Amino acid sequence: MLTLICRHFVTRASAYFALIAIIFLVMVPTLPRVPPGEHLTQITAKEFITAHTRNTPTTYYEGRQGPTGFEYELMHRFADYLGVSLNLNASHHPESVLPAVRENGDLGAAALPLFPNTPGIHYTRPIIQMQPLVVYRRGLNGIRKPGDLVGLELGTLSEAGTSDALRDLQRRYPMLSWKESHELEVAELLARVENGTLDAAVIFEHQFRLNRLFFPNVERGFTLGDPLSMAWAVPSGRGLGLLEAANSFLQGLQEDGTLDRLISRYFGHDDYLEYVGTRTFLDHLDSRLPQYTALFQQAAQETEFDWKLLAAVGYQESHWDREAVSPTGVKGLMMLTNPTASEMGVSDRTDPAQSIDGGARYLRSIKDRLPESITGDDRLFMAMAAYNVGLGHLYDARKIVEIRGGNPDRWDDVRAALPLLQQREWHSQMRHGYARGGEPVIYVRNIRRYYEMIQYVERSRQQFFQLEQTVANDDPLLLFELVPPLD
Repeated sequence: MLTLICRHFVTRASAYFALIAIIFLVMVPTLPRVPPGEHLTQITAKEFITAHTRNTPTTYYEGRQGPTGFEYELMHRFADYLGVSLNLNASHHPESVLPAVRENGDLGAAALPLFPNTPGIHYTRPIIQMQPLVVYRRGLNGIRKPGDLVGLELGTLSEAGTSDALRDLQRRYPMLSWKESHELEVAELLARVENGTLDAAVIFEHQFRLNRLFFPNVERGFTLGDPLSMAWAVPSGRGLGLLEAANSFLQGLQEDGTLDRLISRYFGHDDYLEYVGTRTFLDHLDSRLPQYTALFQQAAQETEFDWKLLAAVGYQESHWDREAVSPTGVKGLMMLTNPTASEMGVSDRTDPAQSIDGGARYLRSIKDRLPESITGDDRLFMAMAAYNVGLGHLYDARKIVEIRGGNPDRWDDVRAALPLLQQREWHSQMRHGYARGGEPVIYVRNIRRYYEMIQYVERSRQQFFQLEQTVANDDPLLLFELVPPLD
């Protein structure tokens, strides 16, 4: 009986409170609520998304073949993902992006550090990690630890995230002082280190990797503080639909490997070349390559290779020296052997036109002879390796991969097997015997590096020429504000 009474009471009470809730909802005005997808719906309706960004090599700039840059590629892909066009406002510096996003923007994509409690802003999931890095002018000794920065002419960008690392450091070293600029960009900051206006600067590590080719007198120092996360910014208070779409888009790029490939293309350069090698390459890029560019382009058109790839092969072979001769008698710009030259109909190996044409056709013939099961970049890399070591030794390396249970159609597996041809245990079992199998691994690695460098220089040189003019006309200290010591 007690149980029945309790059940009756609960039922009556529930009905009573439900009735009160209904009366409250009817009598009390409903507070305005933003639909979850309001902002995204507006973007879809107007058929374009406005993104606020910065004109820098790491974000967006006009290359020789049109707009380019790491975040530009992401923004363009995101606009396609939404089915709208991309409208860019690239007139910003770091500190002006977020106010623009709050006021009238759809998206901020400008190497923004993720600070979760920023008023009026929602951040997407992280895109890449950004590690603050100290760089300094080559020739300055003893810059190895944070305390060595005290007393230097030190610069950074304001509101970019690197100044926060310096403020944290200043608590440990109260005498630390530096200059901040809200008008310059990273390349301009590095130019001031290069020309001696500044002794050192704090930028992000990926920015240094991208820019270092153009500033050979700027040295990598040490990392400073913890890494930050780069993210996109969207305005809060207009629904979460755009944020959710951006997160879904970025997650998809991460899961299918696209994001890693873009990061590697723009920022993933390993330091294969030492200081002298980098300077020599850049010098040869200006003094030697232009006289052969048309020949590489013609050969590329006939063999369906990228001319910059053929140029990279040529640099690896001879440093674009038409008179190059190896100790074994291999000659010319593409370093053809006598049998290869004869096979390709090359009568004069020192003639650049014949050498480039013959080398390109030979590389094409090797690539065409590879098994059809090898596809994509794996096929290209194996063809380049065979250009160096010979098809027979490449096939031996593929056989070793099979014995070891790997995939002989993957360059990564073949690359690991090639050096084993130097070991008697392995080459004694192979048809073509001993080979200096480590050389084609380095050979392919270097060509890929040269190719990336030529690509980067070709698409961004114009921007740096403009930068040099801008830097030359600026008062070197006018664009900085001093952050004084604490004491």
